[in-house]
Amino acid sequence: MAPMIWWQQLALVMAGGALGAAGRFWLGGALLRQLGHGFPWGTLAVNVAGSFLAGFLIIWLQDRGPSAIYWRAFLLIGMMGGLTTFSALMVECLVFSKSDRNDLMLLYLGVSLAAGMLAIWLGSRLGQACAPAI
Repeated sequence: MAPMIWWQQLALVMAGGALGAAGRFWLGGALLRQLGHGFPWGTLAVNVAGSFLAGFLIIWLQDRGPSAIYWRAFLLIGMMGGLTTFSALMVECLVFSKSDRNDLMLLYLGVSLAAGMLAIWLGSRLGQACAPAI
C-alpha cells in the first residue's frame, strides 16, 4: 500500500473514531439521565447498535470499488470502533463483580453478547438486501 493511501486511511480512522466516541459519550449520558446508573444502558445500547451497523456496513461496502477502503476506514474502523467499546463492557462487569452483583454481571454480559450477535446478523442481512445485484 502506498504511503499516501495509508495516511489518508489513518486520517479517516481518526476522524471516524472521534465521531464514534462523541456518539458514545452523548448516548451514554442521555441514557444515564433517562434510566439512571443502576445498569450500564449506554454501553449496551452502543454495542448493540454498533454491532448492527457493522454487520450492515461490512456487507453494504463490499464490491463498492476502490473507494470502499476509505469508507471502511472511516465507518467500520473509525466510527464503529469509537462508538462501541468492549473495554467499557469489561470494566462494568468488574464493577458488578466487586459489588457482589454477579447475577447482574452475568445477565449484562449474556444480553450484550446475545444482542450483539443478533444485531450483527440482522445488520448483515439488511446489508445483503441493500447490496446492488451484480
